[in-house]
Amino acid sequence: MRIFVGTGGYSNEDWRGILYPEDSKPSEYLEIYSRYFNAVEVNITFYVIPGRRTIEGMVRKSGDLKFSVKLHRSMTHDLTATPEDYEGFFAVLEPMEEAGKLGVFLAQFPYSFKDAPKNRSYLQSLAEIFSGRRLAVEFRHESWDRPESVEWLHDIGLYRVSSDYPPLRKLPKPRLYVKDGFAYVRFHGRNTRTWWRGKDQRERHDYLYSYEELVHWVEMVEARREELSEIWLIFNNTTKGHALYNICMLKKLWPSLPTRIDELIRC
Repeated sequence: MRIFVGTGGYSNEDWRGILYPEDSKPSEYLEIYSRYFNAVEVNITFYVIPGRRTIEGMVRKSGDLKFSVKLHRSMTHDLTATPEDYEGFFAVLEPMEEAGKLGVFLAQFPYSFKDAPKNRSYLQSLAEIFSGRRLAVEFRHESWDRPESVEWLHDIGLYRVSSDYPPLRKLPKPRLYVKDGFAYVRFHGRNTRTWWRGKDQRERHDYLYSYEELVHWVEMVEARREELSEIWLIFNNTTKGHALYNICMLKKLWPSLPTRIDELIRC
């Protein structure tokens, strides 16, 4: 089983003194990050589709990293993306694909995107657009948790993201979804106080998992090890460096985890 572990994004100023030296420059972050992890989730593409040169620069600085690339919000939230938008998106990412470093695309849908006929139709179209490319989809409404919904997603060629959310009403439950030997897990933190009321993403993801909470995921993965050939473990609780400490903790529970963060920080 190949394991890819990393965080949602890497440009976090509050990681100075934890992962990044105090005197490091933002332009050095990715190269430093790549010394300790083998995967990263690219979040900037949700807000703006960068230029080709930006992607080429990321590839040069990324060492042995594999990338997960989040779809632009016009493709998951506004639902206004045109065929030309997708063509431009794929064209910009060609350097990453050609280098063999693009591992998966990620479509993160909002809470309002429920399991309904019109949304299934949209996903069917998305599956066709990404035919031949691996696209993992994440939902924030529990209507997509039904077994028939998961089976339908897998039948049309999409991969259901396994999400760890706060234990709040109507949010999906923490389950491990596997299709064709592949699984993608996102850890968002379990801050019930700020998930809906936090003023920004930083407050929403301000949460440090306990060893007990991480053990539950290790047990779920190990129970299905024979089904798995590749799994991605992405921690989005990046506030205050929580993700870094949690990956360090996970390494203690799972010694074969491909990360060196435990050589840098104490956990």
